[in-house]
Amino acid sequence: MEAPVKYVYAFEEGNRDMADLLGGKGAGLAEMTRLGLPVPPGFTVTTDACKVYLVTGEEPPELGVEAGRALAELERTMGRALGARDDPLLVSVRSGARFSMPGMMDTILDIGLNDHSVTGLAEAAGDERFAWDSYRRLVQMFGHTVMDVPEDLFEQALAARKARSGVTGDHELSAGELSALTEEFKEIVRERTGEDFPQEPAEQLARAIRAVFDSWNVERARVYRRREHIPDDLGTAVNVQAMVFGNLGHDSGTGVAFTRDPATGERGVYGDYLPDAQGEDVVAGVRNALPLTELETLDPRAYAEFTGHLRTLENHYRDLCDVEFTIERGRLWILQTRVGKRTAQATFRIAHELREERTIGEDEALTRVDGAALTRLMFPRFEVTPADVPLAHGVPASPGAAVGVAVFDSAEAIRRAAAGEDTVLVRRETTPDDLPGMIAARAVLTSRGGKTSHAAVVARGMGKVCVCGAEELTVDTVARRFTTSAGAIIQEGDTLSVDGTAGTVHLGALALTASDVGRALETGTATGPLTEAVLAALAHADTVRRLEVRANADTAEDAARARALGAQGIGLCRTEHMFLGERRELVEAMILARDGLAREAALAALLPLQRADFTAILDAMDGLPVTIRLIDPPLHEFLPDRTDLAVRLARSPRPDPHERDLLAAVERMHEQNPMLGLRGVRLALAVPGLTAMQVRAIAEAVVRRLRDGGSPHAEIMIPLVGTAEELRLARAEAERVLAEVTAETGVRLDCPVGTMIELPRAALTAGRIAEAADFFSFGTNDLTQTTWGLSRDDAEASFFPLYLEKGVFPVSPFETIDRQGVGRLVELAVTEGRAVAPGLTTGVCGEHGGDPDSIHFFHRVGLDYVSCSPFRIPAARLEAGRAAVGPAAPA
Repeated sequence: MEAPVKYVYAFEEGNRDMADLLGGKGAGLAEMTRLGLPVPPGFTVTTDACKVYLVTGEEPPELGVEAGRALAELERTMGRALGARDDPLLVSVRSGARFSMPGMMDTILDIGLNDHSVTGLAEAAGDERFAWDSYRRLVQMFGHTVMDVPEDLFEQALAARKARSGVTGDHELSAGELSALTEEFKEIVRERTGEDFPQEPAEQLARAIRAVFDSWNVERARVYRRREHIPDDLGTAVNVQAMVFGNLGHDSGTGVAFTRDPATGERGVYGDYLPDAQGEDVVAGVRNALPLTELETLDPRAYAEFTGHLRTLENHYRDLCDVEFTIERGRLWILQTRVGKRTAQATFRIAHELREERTIGEDEALTRVDGAALTRLMFPRFEVTPADVPLAHGVPASPGAAVGVAVFDSAEAIRRAAAGEDTVLVRRETTPDDLPGMIAARAVLTSRGGKTSHAAVVARGMGKVCVCGAEELTVDTVARRFTTSAGAIIQEGDTLSVDGTAGTVHLGALALTASDVGRALETGTATGPLTEAVLAALAHADTVRRLEVRANADTAEDAARARALGAQGIGLCRTEHMFLGERRELVEAMILARDGLAREAALAALLPLQRADFTAILDAMDGLPVTIRLIDPPLHEFLPDRTDLAVRLARSPRPDPHERDLLAAVERMHEQNPMLGLRGVRLALAVPGLTAMQVRAIAEAVVRRLRDGGSPHAEIMIPLVGTAEELRLARAEAERVLAEVTAETGVRLDCPVGTMIELPRAALTAGRIAEAADFFSFGTNDLTQTTWGLSRDDAEASFFPLYLEKGVFPVSPFETIDRQGVGRLVELAVTEGRAVAPGLTTGVCGEHGGDPDSIHFFHRVGLDYVSCSPFRIPAARLEAGRAAVGPAAPA
């Protein structure tokens, strides 16, 4: 008989390993309780309860009983009853998913206050103003979160009350004014919902828990999960915790701290502290907080105790910790901890320094970094001169450099981004509802908030450039402009440059220069703590990885750069790119040739050009393999556009005979679906002399390099093979030409001949194809198109956004390998190919070769190498190492 499901756990019953059940926040509270830290007591409603609610629309029947028991135990522990008339117990109700989703779901504070208990709270605290401030916060939070009253109605009433009282800050309102404001808030609730604000504490608690469950599926949470690839079926836990108050006067306050700088990774204590405030005030950025270090002056004892707890937590979690705390009349309470979100820069530096401190080992340090973070570090930075005077300075919340036009709301950021325009989202402070605009914008700029504000935390998690707390700016979202303290007025549409590393914003577009990390990767020389950390991570990845990393490169310049970045050869050299530009006329001549002699003459003219190209590339990659793909696209792609030709001929009083011939050729070669037409190996078999010319150019380039003392390793790749017989015919032609060049030069040539697997039929018959192939290279771009039955360009421009929004697939199959479909074909082809040819070399040369998640898959199925664009090589090296030391990325 199965044990009954348990839906509620007291904090002392859990631990850090129960995050799937208790959520990240609940597991953290349980772990801190176990460590003996000063955590306000409480209990967690599990993610299992949320899952039941999301499926059925009702809480599990057992939940009410279990929550009642947990509440009774909490009341016994605290010596107070929820919502009692005298010294009432109040609780907070907070979300807490398995993976951190900062600000995306709901929180309700001060549950238990009503028209009677507010008086008891005032008497117990000896502070009437504090009691009414807490009550008006509850009515506002509960009214908006639970009862769906628009937030701006409360904000308008608050602004009007402050205006009538002649004050600017919430904290300046008196007890009487807050009491009157609370009545206004309750009237707003009554008018908008047709019901009174609930006075029964048990009803408040039950409805608050249900509202947190519901917030799992609000739009901002769904958008965030899609971006962060968090599954939709995990659900959220709910944490019910005794309230402690930071808004009880000068000896109280609240803050958020990090055990290291989340922006740079530098050692030390970083964070914000807001005296006489509740925790949400810090995150929301409604008032600019003090640096955490100022707490040492304000309350030395609490500061010393708190920094001790920070050391305990970092040592325990062996990582950067993000910690929320409250001081209630001199007594310190720890409200939350989690492994903190950080920038790409901080990611590498923290992992490296923890390894240097021997807190973690080399393999674990490698698992702490990732290719996406490394790629962000390679982006250019601004080249600032003394003449580039900033418009404003703020908090450097998330580093990087971004240029875009100013916009003042999410809708405009989304609209302009859809039109291909880069934007900077400018707000006084962001809220969770701004998430879609933050995703669409290139950078975020706020006039309020610090490193722990909503804007900062979310931007860091997304790798988005962000400057917060630029107090010199007065943001007017209604007029869609901001004004600087110097009097400059910036309108929507004006171009801004935002420097998230320096914390500055400039008018206009600043020039960009290469990043320090990019230069260090090419030179192999560290210039500071960050580049030292990056090079150390890559060095360890190179020692442990099994996968080789090659480059997709079509020129000697690209090949040289790829080699400097650590490429171990070229996995894809596309020969058709060598037929563009001035050489297009020779291709046209080959296509228009009326007989074999004319075609041979055109091919003979192309031969020395191709030979020179291959010679230069083999020189740049001397000693390393260079896989050269024979021409793949349809020949009509080298001819002028059909419509343009027809229009020019129709408008010309004296049509050009050459253009008339070109149009006839285009008409003759026109195909309804050229992606599946005369291309790849089909061209090799259908166009006499084309393959022979290309193979001869390769062979003669190899001979030249050998005679120059080089060590060339050219490989010939036949594209778009669907049957073994196609490959045998094309291979026979290649081997005939190689034998000819050997006979002519006396130089023995060893050029392996293999194929691209980019059709489902090729993957399904890989065992037969392997009989004629020296290697397989998976062209996953076309394999994805032909497996899914779609055209990438058309699909991405039409229905892909809808499919991503509706969760048909969590990420584009052209970005990350579709493991269940395309990936299964790859795995099948590797297995069946090696069953016939055990020494068969296999690799991938599609865009997936540089995708971090896909690299983990390719490692697991046994490929020998991945190949990607030169810029992605460092990230691919890193991910290949991570795949070797850690578990594969989740399916």
